[in-house]
Amino acid sequence: MVSPLFHVWRDSTTLPLSHVPPHLIRHPPSPRCYTDTTMNISFSEKHLRFFGPGGILPVSDHDQVCRRLAMLILGECEGQGATQAAQQFHLSRQRYYQLRTAFAQQGALGLILEPRGPKTDYRRTAQIVRLVIRHRFLDTEAPAEVIAQKLRQEGYTISQRSVERIIADYGLQKKTLRP
Repeated sequence: MVSPLFHVWRDSTTLPLSHVPPHLIRHPPSPRCYTDTTMNISFSEKHLRFFGPGGILPVSDHDQVCRRLAMLILGECEGQGATQAAQQFHLSRQRYYQLRTAFAQQGALGLILEPRGPKTDYRRTAQIVRLVIRHRFLDTEAPAEVIAQKLRQEGYTISQRSVERIIADYGLQKKTLRP
């Protein structure tokens, strides 16, 4: 017999339901109204399709969200497991678990492919840009090498090339006179 604290059927006659908190009462599963509810996922190198008794739903070759969702369905619902499902979709098992966690936390938005690489400019921060512009206005004849050296002496990590890019981005290059 199952412990009454964890599993209570509504039609139980052995326990009075008035003494059981409502959140602990489990309802019996509803009877199935239809017989064949099988849904399958067909996956090849280039094509992904969901198919069931009602028809076929093809998925675009470029739809990464559907591909990742299909992988999670195969791994979690179809019983293939993380390793086999990840290998079938050419991903690592670690990536499978990352996607599963993202899907649990954010839903389908967690499966969207994020751009790789740094998200911010960690060398050319707003403060560094202001300092480069300031040094350029204080000494308009100073080359990028001198400005970079002054900033490094002040304790900032910046290269000469980064200073040159900042100067070019803000149009602070020296104008050459043409005869």
